[in-house]
Amino acid sequence: MKRIILSFAVIVFSSFTISAQVATKADADKKAQEQERIIQQKKQQEIANQQQAEAQANNPNAPIAEFEKLVHDYGTIEQHGDGNCEFRFTNTGKEPLILSNVRSSCGCTVPTWPRQPVLPGQSEVIKVKYDTKRVGTINKSITVYSNGKVSPISLKIKGNILAATESQMPTKEVEQTGAPINKTSK
Repeated sequence: MKRIILSFAVIVFSSFTISAQVATKADADKKAQEQERIIQQKKQQEIANQQQAEAQANNPNAPIAEFEKLVHDYGTIEQHGDGNCEFRFTNTGKEPLILSNVRSSCGCTVPTWPRQPVLPGQSEVIKVKYDTKRVGTINKSITVYSNGKVSPISLKIKGNILAATESQMPTKEVEQTGAPINKTSK
């Protein structure tokens, strides 16, 4: 009787193991197919972006974002100091320039940009605010995506932040004689 129960248990265990392996293989195949689909979508998107960039580069009327400067150097500033700067640009092309996105390399740098089209000959500003509570060297990038002839364009901010000097409360000097001070005028 023990042999029958033992052999039955082995058969049941084997069937569960085999079905688990089949299910695991099916799940792995499904994940592999999903990853392949995602890779194909990314490739198609890259090809579409590249074709759009080539078409825009060949367009003689394409908008052109011409920046006054590509790097802003804060120099040396104190912690919690003014971390604001501006990047002024002009559309020197013949079609309206549309900034689709402006991204920074980290969350401590926050750009704001014009959402409306920049007409040919018109100038606008991308404002950048760096959080100066962090002490140390600044070396961040801001990437500007647009319908311009050259896109994306990389802007940089750099500088050095020194720790804030500790402010001290004014101290009151007290005479150590213990005698009261007479402040009456004669």
